[in-house]
Amino acid sequence: MNRGKASLGGAVKGVESQVMLPFPQRVNGPVPLKGRGAVANVQGRYEVHAREHFDDGWTVPGLGPEAKALKTVITDEIAKTILTRNSSPDIPFNVSLNPYRGCEHGCIYCFARPTHAYLGLSPGLDFESRIFAKVNAAELLRRELARPGYVPENIAIGVNTDAYQPCERERRLTREVLEVLAECRHPYGLITKSALIERDIDLIAPMAEQGLAGAAITLTTLDGEIARTLEPRAAAPARRLRAIRTLTEAGIPVSVSVAPIIPFVTEPEIERILEAAKDAGAVGAHYTVLRMPWEVNPLFQQWLHAHFPDRAQRVMNRIRDMRGGKDYDSDFSKRMTGEGIWADLIRQRFTKAVKRLGMDGYMGRFHKLDGSQFRRPLVVPKTVVKPASTAAAQMDLF
Repeated sequence: MNRGKASLGGAVKGVESQVMLPFPQRVNGPVPLKGRGAVANVQGRYEVHAREHFDDGWTVPGLGPEAKALKTVITDEIAKTILTRNSSPDIPFNVSLNPYRGCEHGCIYCFARPTHAYLGLSPGLDFESRIFAKVNAAELLRRELARPGYVPENIAIGVNTDAYQPCERERRLTREVLEVLAECRHPYGLITKSALIERDIDLIAPMAEQGLAGAAITLTTLDGEIARTLEPRAAAPARRLRAIRTLTEAGIPVSVSVAPIIPFVTEPEIERILEAAKDAGAVGAHYTVLRMPWEVNPLFQQWLHAHFPDRAQRVMNRIRDMRGGKDYDSDFSKRMTGEGIWADLIRQRFTKAVKRLGMDGYMGRFHKLDGSQFRRPLVVPKTVVKPASTAAAQMDLF
């Protein structure tokens, strides 16, 4: 009987040597996709059924559906409105415009990710691969500016999702919006991570010369390796610095947005980022610390464990130190800069660096854009006739 056991054990060992050893090493959790920020598609908070990833020990890196390239799908959307208004006391603008829903840049920290849950889609990979283009953005804007009671306020463009994300190269929705604003001499500010903004210098520079436009470039890190996983389809840090220089040389005032600051990941670079932006011509700067509303929390933690497993716990501990022990606090007085000793240390470092570099004079410049030059659009599109019935509206889909 003992000989039988020994023989069986030897057989099993032989099978292991022939079958198990050639396989790649097993991994825990989803495998990151090249060129994508999110590691997986987390469930949106409005989903009825919840699904959870479970590693049964047979996950093999480089194999399976998670390893396939994920194509970006752009869907045309006929939007109902185009200007979004807010009354948040910690945001320096009241009106914003976003020509796209979703963003192919795939920044893992993007606070706009949870908005895809409203569409029944995941704030994870869906947010960066299923993009909706508001093809009537310029038309809606023109109609809005033509309203008799419209009062011009500075419009922030590309705040929620980047107005110069890759599909803008062909869609040109942002450029159409800028053409309307130029015609109406309406003040606006742009914020982007893309060098594609250089394409529209011919529209932005004349407006900037008249005190009607400004731009901000987000620069989260100078480390190209970190940027490739943190914001995989945005312009490389060096390319963004070149965009700052190009815009500045064209006479467009540029500020740098050091956002978000992530403890132990991008936080050590605060001073170097500001120095590089100043050298490129930036005249102002602002920052926020990492925010993790709703689904951004699990998405960021998945990313953190996938790309920085050695410091993941330390990063989360520091984030909680700045959030009163929580992963996130949405209180208006704390959500942008955090609280506590570590948040205060970041604030002091940033403030001192900005002052030393002479970049503190531009703060609040967005409010100083001139709205007195506004004139209503010369051409106003006709109001779209709505279908007479629900049935007719359904038939419009075909």
